[in-house]
Amino acid sequence: MKKIATAYVLTCTLLIISIWCGVAIGSVHIPIEVLWNQSVDETAANIFWKIRLPRVLLAGIVGASLAIAGAAFQGLLKNPLADPYTLGISSGASVGAVMTIFFNISIPVVGLYALPTFSMIGAIITMVIVMSFARVVDRSLKMETLILTGVIFSSFLGSLISLMIALSGEELRQVIGWLLGSVSMRGWPYVQMIIPFVIVGSLMLWTQRRELNVLLYGEERAKHLGVNVKKSKYLILVGGSMLTGAAVAVSGTIGFVGLVVPHMTRMIWGSDHRHLLPLSFFNGATLLIICDLVARTIILPRELPIGVITAFIGAPVFSYIFYKQRRGKGVRA
Repeated sequence: MKKIATAYVLTCTLLIISIWCGVAIGSVHIPIEVLWNQSVDETAANIFWKIRLPRVLLAGIVGASLAIAGAAFQGLLKNPLADPYTLGISSGASVGAVMTIFFNISIPVVGLYALPTFSMIGAIITMVIVMSFARVVDRSLKMETLILTGVIFSSFLGSLISLMIALSGEELRQVIGWLLGSVSMRGWPYVQMIIPFVIVGSLMLWTQRRELNVLLYGEERAKHLGVNVKKSKYLILVGGSMLTGAAVAVSGTIGFVGLVVPHMTRMIWGSDHRHLLPLSFFNGATLLIICDLVARTIILPRELPIGVITAFIGAPVFSYIFYKQRRGKGVRA
């Protein structure tokens, strides 16, 4: 218990520090006094409340969503190489978001939530297709088969996005912005847009924390222990896809967060999903806030897409995990 308490204290402390660094550091320094006295520096206060704070919160929510989804997928598939990006789910969510922008789709009842809704639908459909095709190819559903299937469908979905870009006019800049991955100039409406989906998706995964622990020992044993495997799989896949779709809708395709964060959290604090899920959630928020800070300050006054920074971190970690697995020393999910 002492180790777990330490884990939560350290994780939350790092998150708080990253949030303050994210809002305070930049082309304009934000003094801490603006939190309780805006008259100290009205310009800094406006930047803090209208630009920096919503951006940092959005980055944190997106990172948390991708990380907890990755932790759940890794637990379900019993392999640390699984995440929304490598399984092609992010590409499916991107297609849903880009189609919404390209065709200017709006639903009166849904309103503001049309974009994340269609992005989530794209993510869920892609996940179902990838899992179904992989099972047809290999009934044992080996991870190599699943990842190759994800790559195949990512390539196909990427061609659909390229087609829409080629045919787009005024939408081109917005579509390109989505594909590069960014939380720049999103504002409070985007925070409002993603929060309901994150709450519902996270709760769906949280309800399956004990089932994920049992599923690590195999489906047959889980059935003998009273787990409704089919229902658990459905809730995990839908919850993870919902989180991925909502994240992609507001920030574009940001890869490797769902791979790196759960893997590192598992290595340090263990694989008990009762703690792995919330710790991954907080650590994912911390990582993406820091990555966004680096992306917007490393080459001031210009700004890098946040997906570039996460790829620099994620690709080597992915290679390391894959190498360890192929050498017979892989870490179990």
